[in-house]
Amino acid sequence: MVKLSDIETEQKNERTKNIDILTTIEVLQLMNDEDKKVAGAVQKVLPDIAEAVDIIYEKIADGGRLIYCGCGTSGRLGILDAVECPPTFGVEPELIQGIIAGGMGAIIKAVEGAEDNFQLGAEDLRSLGFTEKDVLVGIAASGRTPYVLGAVDYANSIGAKTISLTCSNGSRLNELSDVAIVPLPGAEVITGSTRLKSGTAQKMVLNMLSTSVMIKLGKVYGNLMVDVKASNEKLFERTVSIVKSATGADDCQAREVLERCGYSAKTAIVMIKCNMGMQKAEKALVEADGHISRVIEAYAL
Repeated sequence: MVKLSDIETEQKNERTKNIDILTTIEVLQLMNDEDKKVAGAVQKVLPDIAEAVDIIYEKIADGGRLIYCGCGTSGRLGILDAVECPPTFGVEPELIQGIIAGGMGAIIKAVEGAEDNFQLGAEDLRSLGFTEKDVLVGIAASGRTPYVLGAVDYANSIGAKTISLTCSNGSRLNELSDVAIVPLPGAEVITGSTRLKSGTAQKMVLNMLSTSVMIKLGKVYGNLMVDVKASNEKLFERTVSIVKSATGADDCQAREVLERCGYSAKTAIVMIKCNMGMQKAEKALVEADGHISRVIEAYAL
C-alpha cells in the first residue's frame, strides 16, 4: 500500500488552502502564480533532460524507436507528444509511440484499476515488439505507478535503455531507470491533482525530448520545421511559407519548385539554394543524413 503522505505530489499546498472561497479572478491569479514555478523546476533538471535526449537520439539513429508509457494524464501526455511528431517532423507513426494503461480507450475515458497492474505494462510493450534497440520513457508524477514500473522493469530485463519522468524524489521508478528526470513544481493547487503543475512540467519535458531529438536528426533548418507533411491546406501554406523564409524565393517560385518535388520543403530548399535538380537534391540530402545545413555547406555557390 502506497502512503500518500510520502509522495511529494500528494502534499497539501498551504498557499491555496482557501481557494474555495476566493473570487474567480483570485482563483485564476493563484493558479497562475503556481504555474510560474513550473518552468523553474524544469530548468533545474536540464542536464538530465540533455542526457535523455542524447540516448534517444542515438537509439533512433541506430534504427530504434521511442516509446512513452504512462497512466491517466501522464499516459495521455505521452500519446499526445507521439502523435504530433509525424505531421510536424515527417517521421513514420511507428517511430515514436505511446502506450497507456487500459489501452487507447483510456485516452478519452478513465479505465479504473489498469494502472495497478504491474504485468500489463510488460505485456503492452511485448505487443509492440519492443526490443533492446528501443528506448522507453516511463511517465508517472508519483513515480510509483505499477503499470509503468512493470514496463520499465521489462525494458531493463531485455537490455533496453530506460528514462523516467516523475515529479517526486526518491521514487521506485527513478531508481529503476537509467536516467531520471525529476522536475519538482511543488504541491498542486488542488491537492493531488497532478494534471495541473505536474502535468504541465511533464508536457514541457516531453516537448524538449522529442523536439531536441528531431533537431539532432536534421528535421529542422534554422528554426523551421522543414520535414512538415503538407497533409491539409494549412500545412500546405505553411510549407510554402517555410520555403520562402529559408530561401528568399517569391511565392510563385516557391510553389513551382514545391510542385516539382512533391511538396517536400527540404528538397525544395536545397534545389533553390544550391541551384540543383530534384534528384541531385534528394541524393545530397541522403548523403547528409537529412541535414540541410550540411548540404548547403557542401554545395552552395
